[in-house]
Amino acid sequence: MNLQGKAAIVTGASRGVGRATALALAREGVSVLINHSRTPERAEDVAAEVRALGVKAHVFAADVSSDAACRAMVAAAVAAFGRLDILVNNAGTTRFIPHQDLEAVTDADWARIFGVNVQGPFQCIRAARPHLEASGAGVVVNVTSTAGIVGVGSSVPYCASKAALINLTISLARALAPKIRVNSVAPGFIAGEWLQTGLGADYESAKAARAQANVLGKVCEPEDIAATILTFITGSSCITGQTIVCDGGTLLGPKV
Repeated sequence: MNLQGKAAIVTGASRGVGRATALALAREGVSVLINHSRTPERAEDVAAEVRALGVKAHVFAADVSSDAACRAMVAAAVAAFGRLDILVNNAGTTRFIPHQDLEAVTDADWARIFGVNVQGPFQCIRAARPHLEASGAGVVVNVTSTAGIVGVGSSVPYCASKAALINLTISLARALAPKIRVNSVAPGFIAGEWLQTGLGADYESAKAARAQANVLGKVCEPEDIAATILTFITGSSCITGQTIVCDGGTLLGPKV
């Protein structure tokens, strides 16, 4: 698909995978709404990078767990760009809780993690649906995680939420066909701020251990995930309801 002149929303786009995806789309000629929930300065920096690539950018603060905020964000994108062709649901949250410590998981953890990671993508897709249908080739890409496949991750609620997002991808691919394609990307360990913050002092050792264990001998960078997202957007129009794992080979098991 030629993306020149098209428009996208990327949620959670002020850093990491979201930023890398916004820039990858901009390089293809796509105007991008940069969503953030609490980092306006960083979102404006990304918007400046997008504009420097010759396309429009619009910054919008929205907590995707709010349906009203999702609807307002979609309306802002259409007002800014006159259309909407692509939605990348990247915004996510977690709390790092040892899986064995069931008592540490609160009702608030379940509500917040599922509100952002599952309800948020659903609400964004629902709000965007008429505009993506009008595009004639609407595409949604959800950013899930290998945690949703193997049940290993920052917390039990996080793993469950990412499994739910994979299932949501399948359900909505059926519901929105043939006008909108819905797929997802499942990253493994991604180098960068998300895990630096979550793992703290253990980050570097965890990163080195994962790279050594992976069959490709490395972990993913945000740009690797962005490239996978672009594959769904620019590649075959016959792919929907699918999840691509991008993890350096973690799920393949140990090297032989």
